[in-house]
Amino acid sequence: MKPVYENPLVGRYSSKKMQYIFSPDFKFSTWRRLWVALAESEQELGLGITDEQIAEMRAHIEDIDYEKAAQYERKLRHDVMAHVHTFGDACPKAKPIIHLGATSCYVGDNTDIIQMREGLYQIKALLVGAIKALSDFAERNKEIPTLAYTHFQAAQPTTVGKRATLWLQDLIMDYERLDFEISRLKLLGCKGTTGTGASFLELFRGDEDKVRAVEAKIAAKMGFEACMPVSGQTYSRKVDAYVLNTLANIAVSCQKMATDIRLLAHLKELDEPFEQNQIGSSAMAYKRNPMRCERICSLARYVINDAKNASDTAAAQWLERTLDDSANRRLSIPEAFLSTDGILSLVINVISGAVIYPKVMEKHLNEELPFIASENILMDAVERGGDRQELHEAIRQYSQKAARSVKLEGGDNDLLDSLMQDERFGLSEESLRETLDVKKFIGLSVSQTEEFIENYARPVIEENKALLGREEEIRV
Repeated sequence: MKPVYENPLVGRYSSKKMQYIFSPDFKFSTWRRLWVALAESEQELGLGITDEQIAEMRAHIEDIDYEKAAQYERKLRHDVMAHVHTFGDACPKAKPIIHLGATSCYVGDNTDIIQMREGLYQIKALLVGAIKALSDFAERNKEIPTLAYTHFQAAQPTTVGKRATLWLQDLIMDYERLDFEISRLKLLGCKGTTGTGASFLELFRGDEDKVRAVEAKIAAKMGFEACMPVSGQTYSRKVDAYVLNTLANIAVSCQKMATDIRLLAHLKELDEPFEQNQIGSSAMAYKRNPMRCERICSLARYVINDAKNASDTAAAQWLERTLDDSANRRLSIPEAFLSTDGILSLVINVISGAVIYPKVMEKHLNEELPFIASENILMDAVERGGDRQELHEAIRQYSQKAARSVKLEGGDNDLLDSLMQDERFGLSEESLRETLDVKKFIGLSVSQTEEFIENYARPVIEENKALLGREEEIRV
């Protein structure tokens, strides 16, 4: 049989762990665990369900007959009922009580929440790994001066480590939002067809306390503190929007960082990892394209756009529910998680193996330092009695002449030579060397880096030490 289409998120980009979370095995075994939790809770609240029936259900949580389920679905045109029948065939004694009082969203929506929570845990581990990698990178390079850019035009010096804290701060903001979303996730519960709990009120013969208790029991059994307080047939699709926008914001941060690295690669100041036998271009053998960062940007763009699906879906739900969310959510939710998983794995790989080139940075600094230092030279000359306005005009004219030489003739920046020859500035070789000390121009870069790592990054890393040290496989 010839190969058919394969989702590249599975074949090329995401981890096996994230693939499992959104796999049929995880999904349908969770459906069965939810049916067991429902039966247990109903039994504990007095319904006539036996220990034997529950034991039979527990024994068949994992052995799912997918072919039989597919046959039932072709016949019934209903995925949940297909699996109810398949589970019932495996559990003949329990068959009469499986799904008792529930609607399809009991297993469908509750499983979606469980999958998203497990997916967020995996994203959290990767995000902490990225924060650790960036913190280490920033600490190692906190004192290495480099030219900073505004508008991608030369501005003032910073340090490599200080620049990395800008990327790091974005990821820590994402971590805080991610943790918040995890803490707020609630199960749908079992509120029935329109969210009123009518079927369970009937089962428990009008006992409202038992209707409320069955939800609390199910939540506890599935590892949640609570269920949604109210719902239609489904949980509010705004939950999906919050979660996918959290992933999208992680993608935003990673794309920004990867774009910066691509620019720095062009400047020959920083390279992403490049393996011994890696080919940068099929035509140009000398090239080292920053393909890992390009892939980060590519996947990030997908996640950022995919998040709009969740908002569109939440806005389009009619009254207590419609089914136009189903096909979209089957695609948009798993693919957002699989993509973000791939992005963060690449981020860890890139930052952990990044190579910097301080000599190239020094070259770029030296090219611009005459312009950058001119303000200090002006102030020193004024302190010695010079006319500020006259000297300012002289620097302006010399600077324009130097810029023309650099841009039109490809010459060196001769601004300092011009200033040295102008007696009004009173410069000597010694005073000029002192003025041009790059450490005078990096401001608080080193201390800002140290303080940010200590006060913001390290607490996140310490709190999540158990999540670190995982091997992340990437295919490049």
